[in-house]
Amino acid sequence: MIENPQRVEQFKGEIADMRLADPAAGRDRALLRLGTALMVVGVVLAPVAYGISHGTTNALQQRDAQIIAISGLIVAVVGGALFLRYSMAQFLRFWLARLSWEQQAQTDRVVEAVAPGTTAAAAPSTPAAAPATVDVR
Repeated sequence: MIENPQRVEQFKGEIADMRLADPAAGRDRALLRLGTALMVVGVVLAPVAYGISHGTTNALQQRDAQIIAISGLIVAVVGGALFLRYSMAQFLRFWLARLSWEQQAQTDRVVEAVAPGTTAAAAPSTPAAAPATVDVR
């Protein structure tokens, strides 16, 4: 599937030059796991609150159970938001890197088609200036 191992190394070098944080390590992964844990805790709190509220006739204790149930709902929603945010960030980070790779490969193929004797490594890495646009109204 990899057409040009030299291009792969060049791509890795370009990513290293950007000095991006490693997405697999650190805070992102911890917050993704925290979001999952909060969703589980929120789902567990609902049956606990139900058991407390139906196990007594004391109105004060039933109101405490309502507070526990509402807190469980809030915890589950916050956990869902954290999970969604960090799982989407992970997916979009991969998607962006793949898109960049595919566009560079497409550019290499176009350069090779236009000038068959040259290779993509010999071509300049910065795009040429865009042609001037004409406003036609």
